[in-house]
Amino acid sequence: MKDHFIFTSESVTEGHPDKLCDQISDAVIDEFLIQDPLAKVSAECAVSKGIVFIAAQLASGANLDVAALARDVIHRVGYDSGEFNAKTCSILTSINELPPQGRTAVDESTLDDAGLGRIVAQDQVSAFGFACTQTPALMPLPIWLAHKLARRLAGVRLSHGLPYLAPDGKVQVTVEYRDRRAIRVHSLSVVAAIRPHQNAPSDQRFHEDMLAQVIDPTFVDEPVKPDAATRLFISRGEPLLVGGPAVHSGLTGRKTAIDTYGEYARHSGAALSGKDPGRIDRIGAYAARHAAKCTVRAGLAEECEVHLSYSIGMAEPVSIAVETFGTGTVPDDEIADRLRAAFDFRVGGIIKRFKLRHMPKLSKGRFYARLAAYGQIGRMDMGLPWEVTDGAELLRGVGAAARP
Repeated sequence: MKDHFIFTSESVTEGHPDKLCDQISDAVIDEFLIQDPLAKVSAECAVSKGIVFIAAQLASGANLDVAALARDVIHRVGYDSGEFNAKTCSILTSINELPPQGRTAVDESTLDDAGLGRIVAQDQVSAFGFACTQTPALMPLPIWLAHKLARRLAGVRLSHGLPYLAPDGKVQVTVEYRDRRAIRVHSLSVVAAIRPHQNAPSDQRFHEDMLAQVIDPTFVDEPVKPDAATRLFISRGEPLLVGGPAVHSGLTGRKTAIDTYGEYARHSGAALSGKDPGRIDRIGAYAARHAAKCTVRAGLAEECEVHLSYSIGMAEPVSIAVETFGTGTVPDDEIADRLRAAFDFRVGGIIKRFKLRHMPKLSKGRFYARLAAYGQIGRMDMGLPWEVTDGAELLRGVGAAARP
């Protein structure tokens, strides 16, 4: 990127149709892993006016009512009345049950080093991770602010602060950079769906409510704030008058940029939701983020991108590449060598290190489904293992040990 630029990221609330599909797909993953941590399962979901379609392929001995689970998610998100709601929507399922012997052969958490080396990638994948010093979570500022704004928008609905809000909403935050440092919020957009009832607010009241209860509180503790020149777009939006699947369709995996870095940094483009931990295209993104975050936390760079390349049939990545965009305190190749020495990037090693098969049970239920809204990267509210930077000290130690 240039030294002076303007960048926009967006986020959506959990009621957005695409995010609703992600949550349903990941709720399926959660429930199968709770009952059977060795399950192999993938789940796709599509929603439209009054219809939910779920397709799953699985090998597991677990017993799951997928339709009932989907209705529970839809109700929890807030679709309890209107044209699309948990009680009356039609749910169609296509379940392809593979032979039980297709389950994962052994729990990675029980394997020694040699055993982990026998677990290989089943996909050809480029996984990217990124971290920078722009925010406390080491995330790019535009997506950090967009998620914070979207969560606030959902929060005032759930707390009944603004009871006229419907579950569907979208926000965009545009940040101006100079010398690659964020200097101001250039523009903000908040589009929220309204429940159709007689107490719907006037346009003026809606605008005032959004400022007072959503936008202003979001930026109270932020060093970079909107100023007098910031452009605001606040709308009930005609296309989102009632919002949700009653107005526009949704599909699992269509919001990968929102799940990761808001397009400020590269991501593989592969959907993260709806895949069990055996899928390297999902867990590789977590491992790459952890490596990048530990690199920045260790003081080795102000910005860091880690690229992991996996080939089918191989346990380890065939390549670990690092780019620090001129901010590194040591050469990028040396950082890559330190990462390779410090962390296990093998498929089985990632699953074991992050306890990915057991996180739903350890979290007492919803783990992957919670990840499905407001970002799977950079979350500070879930104690995610790939966001913990205890490996930063290890990276410093590896470097010190390597020097003569």
